[in-house]
Amino acid sequence: MNQALLYRERNVKTYDRGETQSISALVVVEIPVTVYVNDTELATLICSPGGHKELAVGFLLSEGLLRDYTDIKNITYNEQDSLLWVETTAPVPQLENFLRRQIASCCGKGRAALYYINDARKLKPVQSAHIFEAAHLLHLIGLLEEKSSTFRKTGGVHSAALADSKGMLVMHEDIGRHNAVDRVLGHAFLNRIDPGDKCLLLSGRISSEILIKAAHFGIPVVVSRSAPTFLAVELADEFNISLVGFARGERLTVYSHLEKVSM
Repeated sequence: MNQALLYRERNVKTYDRGETQSISALVVVEIPVTVYVNDTELATLICSPGGHKELAVGFLLSEGLLRDYTDIKNITYNEQDSLLWVETTAPVPQLENFLRRQIASCCGKGRAALYYINDARKLKPVQSAHIFEAAHLLHLIGLLEEKSSTFRKTGGVHSAALADSKGMLVMHEDIGRHNAVDRVLGHAFLNRIDPGDKCLLLSGRISSEILIKAAHFGIPVVVSRSAPTFLAVELADEFNISLVGFARGERLTVYSHLEKVSM
């Protein structure tokens, strides 16, 4: 991905303890990408440029609308109009419920969480007994921070990556932390990467939505520099996922399934 496409230069004026200065700053770019499934408009994702195929596939995977690589028949992207079509081999039965949930959320009826938790209950626990060394997880988080070049330049993106016991496999940055995760999962899905011995690395908070994305793909360990939510911890218990937060420097905190992290 061309880093120059992720941000643009802007002339700004700063104020610091009474002193003003005119400087050039780098500002992240965001674009809308509208995703269609079998010619039905599904959602418009506000995201960073590039990697749109991976983003859309990861999004559909996270929503439970894709389950196997063979579900995908064709993917087409119209860059000029920011439209992306995913053609699947069979109709998607969950599409109606997904749209109803989105409508409920937009209308402020307080029903979105209800559909969301019901979706979570359909998931099965991750079947993996793989163990990660705590020191290696801290090394991986350090790599994530080191490779987050767009964040260092702009401060305006989140990072996510997939790694194993040898090192980092794929990493993405995006203005949205959910998008960054979807890009990583989409890449893994399209390249048929086995999730059973992998961990998901995050720069931001581990919310329940992020945890469910990991569960959909079957990732046994989720690690972040930041904090988890209590619902994310509860779901991690249920889905056999080790949730690791505040991984910084030489310290980390394991919130669930301690047996998956060797200390």
